[in-house]
Amino acid sequence: MSTLHTVNKSPFEKSSLDACLTHVSGGANVLLLEDGVYAATQGTAVEQRVKEALDSVKLFVLGPDLLARGLAEARVIDGINVVDYAGFVDLAAENDKVQAWL
Repeated sequence: MSTLHTVNKSPFEKSSLDACLTHVSGGANVLLLEDGVYAATQGTAVEQRVKEALDSVKLFVLGPDLLARGLAEARVIDGINVVDYAGFVDLAAENDKVQAWL
């Protein structure tokens, strides 16, 4: 059974991302959206943690939410896939369930 894990809180305000990455199993899909997109950018305090997670999980970031926060796709950490709304829908449909980390 596969699960899409979503993180919508900034890693600088909440521990949602860390909790998610600590509990997900290898091969899981994790989507960063809303303020969670800050975790996908290079040069932050969480960059190393995110890079380490890429060894075992697939990370995605919602492109429109990056743009809404003035973040360029060029600043996204290598290995994180940028998806649009249709990509979000595809991820949700490809997985058996969606787990939101609040």
